[in-house]
Formats: sequence, structure tokens, C-alpha cells
Amino acid sequence: MSTSSESSPLRALEQLYDRLARDERYGLALPGYSAQKISFCLVLNPDGSLVGAPQDERDSSGKKLLPRQLSVPGQSKPPGQGLNPCFLWDNSAYLLGYKAEDEKPDRTVKAFAAFRQRHLDLAASEPALAADDGFAAVCAFLREWRPERALEFKAQLDDFAATGFGVFRLAGDRGYIHERPAIRAYWDRMQNAADPEAPRGQCLISGEPDQPLALLVEPAIKGVSGAQSSGAKIVSFNCDAFTSYGKDQGLNSPISVSAAFRHATALNALLAGPRSHLHRLQIGDATTIFWTGEPTTTEGFLAQFLDGHTPNDEAIAQDEPLRARLQTFFEILSDGGGRSIEALGDRADTPFYVLGLSPNAARLSVRFWSVDTLAGFVAHLRDHFTALRLVRRFPDQEPEFPALWLLLRQTARESKDIPPLLAGPLLRAVLTGAPYPATLASAVLNRIRADHDIGYLRCALLKAFLNRNHRLDLPMSLDPARPEPAYRLGRLFAALEKTQEDALPGINATIRDRFYSAASATPRAVFPRLLRTYQHHLSKAAAERGTGLKVNRERLVQEIFSALGDMPAHLDLSGQSLFALGYYHQRQAFYTKAEAEALPAA
Repeated sequence: MSTSSESSPLRALEQLYDRLARDERYGLALPGYSAQKISFCLVLNPDGSLVGAPQDERDSSGKKLLPRQLSVPGQSKPPGQGLNPCFLWDNSAYLLGYKAEDEKPDRTVKAFAAFRQRHLDLAASEPALAADDGFAAVCAFLREWRPERALEFKAQLDDFAATGFGVFRLAGDRGYIHERPAIRAYWDRMQNAADPEAPRGQCLISGEPDQPLALLVEPAIKGVSGAQSSGAKIVSFNCDAFTSYGKDQGLNSPISVSAAFRHATALNALLAGPRSHLHRLQIGDATTIFWTGEPTTTEGFLAQFLDGHTPNDEAIAQDEPLRARLQTFFEILSDGGGRSIEALGDRADTPFYVLGLSPNAARLSVRFWSVDTLAGFVAHLRDHFTALRLVRRFPDQEPEFPALWLLLRQTARESKDIPPLLAGPLLRAVLTGAPYPATLASAVLNRIRADHDIGYLRCALLKAFLNRNHRLDLPMSLDPARPEPAYRLGRLFAALEKTQEDALPGINATIRDRFYSAASATPRAVFPRLLRTYQHHLSKAAAERGTGLKVNRERLVQEIFSALGDMPAHLDLSGQSLFALGYYHQRQAFYTKAEAEALPAA
């Protein structure tokens, strides 16, 4: 594994730790600690007696109560059936011997006994720890507490202690017992004590030699959609085949204990920390995070932009600074806007990172990884939206800068049906300027054949695919001079459908519903029949609306036919995409003309 940040997301995350640790808003844990969701607290008198009922520690600043993120000693509780008590924090089973809707009450009692024994053993072996008033109160509580007493507080425990973890506080103190100086000093001393038997070697992330190596990468990664709620591993080995040359567990990919903690803690902060909403997006089945090499203005609103929000959204319009920044970003991306990222006060050469993760049982797969500068990212994003730019019939309802998830929705009937291998290649194309995946056009055409909806977003995707992958330089709106047979056939189909609608106003099903799929794939077999029907519809429409319509429509059809030549028997993927775009362009031209004719004279 290379140690450069460009080739290793783990190296970039390990370097990110220092930046996030300096910002208190991210709440990063120090080495030897972890951020956990704390939902309740046991307040103790110095003699260990409980002060009232367990207290609700959830955060009430938002719309609903959520567990509070606190830094506690140790890492996440490891999964499994064994008893694994934590140090001065844990769930209600370990702290009180009580569990809501308990299916294994005997195990719950054993969990409390294990928690009690761990702390009483420490009190006996660590005099400095036992001398602390807070730790002494915890030990006194554990000696006297009986799990059956928890039923006195069943209502509270079933409410806010059913999920999340609990901690201790000494009556009269503002902080928690695990935060007391003597206890932190003990814990830090234990973390820094070198194990003479621990394996050592060169760390593949930092490149530093003779480092204590992590057998398991801790903490586990949480916040990836679809992964285990207890956490998953981005680096792990579990098969006998991985023990070649005597390399067990993490020694197959040696990472120092420090680098393992730093990169995993930084990743957890971006995925599930208090500011994860600024860095995290769901794109298809991939949980996507992004960050900049230094704090930037762009990083503060980019998630909202990529999620499809605009300066006119009600929530954003009420936040004037955010609305102004987002409006500036829209102007930077607009064609011909002439503004650069410096307009937001950000440096153009600031590194910009994007990482996509997907669940894979108890592990995580890196779906994509991209490194660029902020200016490079903005340039590729502008190219993407320029490729998508298409005339819109409803500008107030159809987004000029559609979110990636909205584009992906055009490829499937429901979100869960989006092809799992499409999101990554599409995002990679957006971020790097690479060709769009061929499966993108294929998926869009499949949806059009299924529901005959040839709308703005689908045709924008097809236009972007044709322009970038086939270098066709297709315009936003109708180009009557384009010679491609597939484009002209799409225009012709739109003209025949419009004639049918003029002849039969209010018709429930047009030729699009019955013949579009066949006409766009095998035009030679379908169009002769459609043209015969067209003559009948044209005569009927002229009788109802006058000969002017007949003359204009015949002129349009002849103009389309003039450069058509032989009608192809079959259209391939790019041909069917051109057919759809020609149809869309011609339909929009009809709407534009009708709206212009409906305007009153000046």
C-alpha cells in the first residue's frame, strides 16, 4: 500500500484526524477513547447510594430526543456472546442488571456481575484509582446494588435507557466520573504502557518503522447504510488462507495502533459524528463522504447542494449567509458565469477528497475513491451540468442542477432497484470527467420502454451520455439541421404523435404508448404503418382546425424527411438515445410555439 494520500484513503483519513481534533464541533475522541451514544446517567452519592431515578441524558436541542455523543474510555463494545464489560460506561444490562423485554435474564444478571467484578478488581489492584471519590462511589454502588431493584425505575429505563449507553456522575459534580482527572490519568497510563510481546513493524499508512501493530482495527466503522449497526471493518482478515507466512489478523496488512485509531476515528466522525450532515450523502447503495484538506466555505454547504437543495428552498432562504453562499456556488457552476471558487474565499488548490463505501457482511468495500483540488472538482462538476443542460418545459419544477440521486432514480422504478454497480461509475464520471457508464444510457432507455415517460431528466442524461461518450455536441434545444437518422426519426415520431393529438383532443393513449418502444428500436418495421395513420389524423385535424395546421405540419414532416435517406432497420444504444432526444426536442418546440402563439399581442 502506498503511503501517499492520493492512492490511499486510509492515509488521507489518518491525516484528517489532526484537523478534526482541533475543531471541538466534531467531538473527536483522543487515543484510547471513543465517541459513544449516551442516553442515561446514574447519579451517585459519595456512599454509593443512587440519587433518585436514572437521569435522561439525551440531547433535546433538535426536533426529537437523541442520545448524546460523549467521549468515553475504550472502544466500541465488541459483538459476540461473551461478557465484555466496559470501564465506567455500558448499557443498562451491565450497569444495573436490567434489560427491557429481556429474553435472557440469566445472562443479564451475569453481565452486571462481570461489570461489578471488573471495577472491584481494579479498586483492589490500583490504590490511586480506589482513592478517587468518584471511583469509590461507583464501587460502593456496585457492591450494594441488586438487579431486582431496577424494576423500581422500569418506566424510565424502558423509555430512555432501552437504547444507548449509561455513565456515572457524582452528586454535586458537573462532569461525569469517567472524566475525573485521577481516572483519566490511570486510563492514559494504561494505554501508554508498552506490551513487550506486542508485534511491531512498519505501518503501511504512516510509513513509520518499528511501530506497535494493531491486530484489530479499532474503533469499528459505524454509519454506513446497510452495514452492521454494531460497526464494520474496512481492514480485516478472517480466513485461514490469510495466515500465510504466519501473518494472523491485521498483521497481513500491518497498521500501527495509532494510525488505525486515527483513520477509523476520523472516518466515524464524517459518517456519524455531530457534523456528519456536512460530509455524508447516500448515492445508490454507496454511503459517500467528502472533505477538504483544510476548512473551507464550500465544505459547509456542499452536501446540501449535492442533495438537490437550492437557494430558494424555504429552510435555506431563512438562513441568509447560507443562501448567499449557495447562490454564489450556483453562479460559479452556471455556463458563462465567469466566477471561480475564490469568490467563496476558498483556495483553488485545496485538496478535495471523496470516498464511497458499501456494506459487505461485517466488512466494508471501497466503492470509489477520488482525489482532486477544489478547483478541479468544481470544473468537473460544471462540465457535468453543462453536458446535462437541456431545455426545460417547467423551469420552476425541473432542476437546473439535478442531484445525483435524482439522476439515478431515472434508471429504476424504485430506489431499491437502482443497479448497484451504477452509482460508483456515475459519480466517478462526474468527479473526474471520465465517460459516463454505458449502463447509464441502457438503464434509462429500459425505463422509457417500460413506462413511455420521455421526460426532462431522462433526456438530459441521454444527452450528456451522447455528448461525452460519443462527442456529438448536441444542443440544449431543437436543432433542425442535425442529420443523424435516429434524431430525425425521433422528431418525426413527435410530429406524428402531435398530429394524432390535434385530431383527437383528450385521447387517453397516443402512439407513444403503443408504438414508441418498437419505433425507437426497429423503425423500418413500424414507421410505414404510422405514416399511413398520420394521413388520416392530418385530414381530421385540418377539418377541425383549418388548413393552416395541415400546411405547417406537412412542411415540418417534409423538412424532417429531407435528410433522412433510407430508414434504418435497427437502432443501437446511441441511436435509441438520439431518437429519444430528437423526440423530446421536437415536443418542446411544439410547446414553445404554442405558448408563444397564446401570448397577447404587444
